[in-house]
Amino acid sequence: MPELVYRPVIGFVRSVFAALDVKVDVAGCENIPRAGGAVLVSNHISYLDFVFAGLSALPQKRLVRFMAKESVFRHKVSGPLMRGMKHIPVDRDQGEKAYSDALASLRSGEIIGIFPESTISPSFTLKSFKTGAVRLAQEAGVPLIPMGLWGSQRLWTKGRPRNFRRSHIPVTVRVGERLDAPAGQYAGPITRRLRERVQEMLEAAQRAYPGRPKDPSDSWWLPAHLGGTAPTAAEARQAGA
Repeated sequence: MPELVYRPVIGFVRSVFAALDVKVDVAGCENIPRAGGAVLVSNHISYLDFVFAGLSALPQKRLVRFMAKESVFRHKVSGPLMRGMKHIPVDRDQGEKAYSDALASLRSGEIIGIFPESTISPSFTLKSFKTGAVRLAQEAGVPLIPMGLWGSQRLWTKGRPRNFRRSHIPVTVRVGERLDAPAGQYAGPITRRLRERVQEMLEAAQRAYPGRPKDPSDSWWLPAHLGGTAPTAAEARQAGA
């Protein structure tokens, strides 16, 4: 069926990024299959991560259907767009429907995008992964595609004001090779391997990232282990994030 909403939204987003001079560097997009279902799995550091993750699939002429919290679909602006792009709402109190909808999409040959940390990581390091992405891949018989995103937190992240000025902020995306999820194996060990692969992609994106803090006050977007002032993972857990 024609994509009456998704493709115009892509065009609009690209125009906005061009106006803001957001430089998006994507490598590894050839690892996204040109046909058939797959689960695209990324770290989560920004409210805009689904945009950049989705852009990585365009060179392969694919569109990604993301699983997102149900409240986004109730918003008067984002709701119609999310439904029009056929993304999948997740009600955390009734997750079975979202799971079955995602499974049906995978079996029909769609790519489903998942952030297995569930929420934005305020430390900008990987949190623990939930097993849903692996279980979906196992049940649908499709591969997992690991991805690392970096720089998107500088545009809009939890606890910080949006930065939609023309500030020339780069965003780096690295897509890794497929990881198979055999149906006969436990989801836990595969999830651990998946997290390791996403960590590798995140570190590759960080190494390739051209941006640096302008001054000490601008180091908030760097994690502590890279010399920044973002809270450590332990500090974020203590704060309940």
